[in-house]
Amino acid sequence: MRAMILAAGRGERMRPLTDHTPKPLLQVGGKPLIVWHIERLARAGFTELVINHAHLGQQIETALGHGEQWGIHIRYSAEQVALETAGGIANALPLLGDQPFLVVNGDVFTDIDYASLALPAGKLAHLVMVDNPPQHAAGDFGLKDGLVFESAGDRLTFSGVGVYHPSLFEPVKRGQAAKLAPLLKAAMQQQRVTGQHHHGLWHDIGTPERLEQLDHWLNNNQGE
Repeated sequence: MRAMILAAGRGERMRPLTDHTPKPLLQVGGKPLIVWHIERLARAGFTELVINHAHLGQQIETALGHGEQWGIHIRYSAEQVALETAGGIANALPLLGDQPFLVVNGDVFTDIDYASLALPAGKLAHLVMVDNPPQHAAGDFGLKDGLVFESAGDRLTFSGVGVYHPSLFEPVKRGQAAKLAPLLKAAMQQQRVTGQHHHGLWHDIGTPERLEQLDHWLNNNQGE
């Protein structure tokens, strides 16, 4: 299975840190945030990785190269203007192939076991859900008996880690900006979205303060 790291966001809430450095290259625990993902993917056995980028994207390519140092092959999907989550994935489909693939948001930090994730037969998406953080107390979706659905009751937060079938993105024209949530909700109505609840480490690095908190935690816990 191939993997994709989403790295095209502008990081507006991270300014001024992201004015001259793309968000995925911001340092935590002594190395860029995106490198933590690459190392974990490599340890999980992934060898083919796609990274999309837009804002200051050439810096990402220069910093990471083609992935030789991690024993992984990196290809890039450049966007002139950030295409949002579904648009970015749809734009990268020629690099991802026709089989299910893993997608990881570049601005989260987690110990999710990537090697354990898979897409059940006949489903369009498998989402990793986490407890709602303080900044997102209302959550995103419900999870019951392994299925993810729209819920007004007990909701969890989508971690930004999921496995998708390429056909989920058929409604999106390549090069078109598109959000992921409408595609997922349509698939949920067909009961074609499964999920699991991750109880381990997960941080959404959405502000300089949360970046600093994670950096402090990592430096005091000697890594992962």
